[in-house]
Amino acid sequence: MIALPYMKRKLFGLLAGLCLCIALYAQEAKLQVTVRYGQDAVGGATISVGKNKVVADSLGKAAILVVPGRHLLQVSAVGYTPVRQFYTLKEEEDRSVEIALEQESTTLNGVVVTGTMKAVSRLQSPISVEVYQPKFFAKNPTPSVFEAMQQVNGVRPQINCSVCNTGDIHINGLEGPYTMVTIDGMPIVSSLATVYGLFGLPTQLVDRVEVVKGPASGLYGSEAVGGLINIITKSADKAPRFSGQVMTTSWAEHNADLGAKINVGKHAALVGLHYFRYNNPIDKNGDNFTDLTLQHRVSVFNKWSFKRKQARAASLAGRYFWEDRWGGELQWNKSFRGGDSVYGEAINTKRWELIGNYQLPVAEKLNLAVSATGHQQRSFYGATPYNGDQRILFGQLTWDKEMGTRHSLLLGAATRYNFYDDNTTATADTATKANQPDKVVLPGLFVQDEWKWNTTQVLLMGLRYDHHPVHGSIWTPRIAWKWNSTPRSVLRLNAGTGFRVVNLFTEEHAALTGARAVEIREALRPEQSYNLNANYTTPLVSGSQSLNLDVSVWYSYFHNQIIPDYDTDPNKIIYSNLDGYAVSKGFSANLDFNIHQRLKGMVGATLQDVRRVEARNGVKEKIRPVLTEQWSATWGITYTVPAAGLTFDYTGNIYGPMRLPLAGPLDPRPAYSPVWSVQNLQVTKWFSEKWELFGGVKNLLNWTPAKNLPFLIARANDPFDKQVKYDASGAVQATAANPYALTFDPTYVFAPNQGRRLFLGIRYQLK
Repeated sequence: MIALPYMKRKLFGLLAGLCLCIALYAQEAKLQVTVRYGQDAVGGATISVGKNKVVADSLGKAAILVVPGRHLLQVSAVGYTPVRQFYTLKEEEDRSVEIALEQESTTLNGVVVTGTMKAVSRLQSPISVEVYQPKFFAKNPTPSVFEAMQQVNGVRPQINCSVCNTGDIHINGLEGPYTMVTIDGMPIVSSLATVYGLFGLPTQLVDRVEVVKGPASGLYGSEAVGGLINIITKSADKAPRFSGQVMTTSWAEHNADLGAKINVGKHAALVGLHYFRYNNPIDKNGDNFTDLTLQHRVSVFNKWSFKRKQARAASLAGRYFWEDRWGGELQWNKSFRGGDSVYGEAINTKRWELIGNYQLPVAEKLNLAVSATGHQQRSFYGATPYNGDQRILFGQLTWDKEMGTRHSLLLGAATRYNFYDDNTTATADTATKANQPDKVVLPGLFVQDEWKWNTTQVLLMGLRYDHHPVHGSIWTPRIAWKWNSTPRSVLRLNAGTGFRVVNLFTEEHAALTGARAVEIREALRPEQSYNLNANYTTPLVSGSQSLNLDVSVWYSYFHNQIIPDYDTDPNKIIYSNLDGYAVSKGFSANLDFNIHQRLKGMVGATLQDVRRVEARNGVKEKIRPVLTEQWSATWGITYTVPAAGLTFDYTGNIYGPMRLPLAGPLDPRPAYSPVWSVQNLQVTKWFSEKWELFGGVKNLLNWTPAKNLPFLIARANDPFDKQVKYDASGAVQATAANPYALTFDPTYVFAPNQGRRLFLGIRYQLK
């Protein structure tokens, strides 16, 4: 009598639950998803909505049932950047969506153009090209491309002056003048602009950065001796409608990068703005000098993409850059500019750039590329004025011709005009002492044949001829062989030559501080190099977990190398062609991994031996260049919690000892730097497909080069050398006020002076 009502209640509850489930099932909505990369299907992609998860078939398709309402759709696949989007579904709605994935920066299959001047899959390129996309640099956000390059294995941004914080980029241990930097393939960042040209490019408009390690003079001419960095901007027709990033730090560094797309009829334009402001003098090491140069910078970028018949390319881009920076004694202000009572280095830069690309309206694939740039600098380094002006005009016509099924021919003609003028000895006539601007027209012709032996092997042969008005004819051949041992394993062997015509301003910024005089002992001949390198790329693990290996070895031999000599006389920088030879050799490896889209990253290491061999007193002596590490490593590790919308990034680098430029034989500072490392941590909160909030800590270890040193800047207490005594020969004497016989010298620097600091920022994107 008691059990029956209980059984009835249980039965009723069971039936009610079953009816509710049936009702809910009847109201379910269906989301049909197609996953693609370009025109290709991405099979095996993981698609999830809440706890429901399915895997796309070989056509990239999958269907998933969900309860009506607003849901977060997440799509991920190994080698691609995950996509997260919100959808609101109604009862019994059947909606189809297409998700376009983008390849991650570490993938083997990205498109590259730098190695051969042709758009080609990275796997198919006979030249080894490393590709880094904005997501890679977002792991450690920085206000400039210059600083961002610290995350790339074998590439190191070098600070050359601890007062004004200018620098250059080293590749595989070679100094900045050996690295060519191009924007959209155009050599507009060179010579004078190398020092400042990498600052101020709006990061929201950067599509990717391609890096070639090793000579690229066979295609790009002078300066591409040690390597090439090509910054490729976004195409206006493919960019989001608006994107922006705003960031600040506990040092009061404020940075904003904004980008927007504007459609005008059938054409599209990109507009970008970069703004950076730091106006907070800080002196943590107590030498009365700013640890970080104060900077105020504005850069405006505009790029047009034009729609033409038969999809022919046509684009025009321009950028204007303005910057005012100063560093020096804390009490300095503009009233002391050019004076000798309070030391400051005040640098005002104005710069404009134009880049054009036009495919001619003919049956053959003829492409005309042009660029122009003007750079003006008005500066004082203490009481020493520096006024520099540079203009570069560049034009290049290429003919891309398929010769049957096996040969792909590229022929080109290029001309570059360089105008450079300043108020230093670099442009002075030594006989008359009159100013004589440097004007050089450098025409060149090049040819490249890419020969497909079979389905797995490609041979590339190239030859370039340049004519310099002073140095005459310069030939730079190169050869490359690629073998695909498996569809995704590639062995590349490259050999080639490079050349470089010297500009003294780029060589040593130290000449402008007034600390050292410049002495040119002979008519400088152009440097030439011979290089061999091998690269092997292969996946070690594939599937839901991936592990890829990229290994390179290289050997470069230089003759006529122009080395600034700091050692013979600590008060001079002496230039001459090396009476001997120089060698750069080494090994580097990158290992990138992805474990179920949760834990992923890249770890890289480089071992290198860079030295010159010259005869001194009849004996061959091996000398290691200053500011060149023998080993280094970089890493970037990301852990994602999709359900919480959180991403954790741990990035860093570590460098072995470098020989440092001492200011005299009694200089008490160490001749070699310690092992040093800068490490960073970032947390990103994803709110929607539009908004991200990020923040973290830079330089977790609080490491700075001033640690454990008696001083960083030589004679910071007497920057105008008013208390320095000299003997009859002009050598500095040791006195009670100057016991180490030094003059003022801020060039003993090998790392940034900034210690630990917090940062916070926000990103917004409207597709």
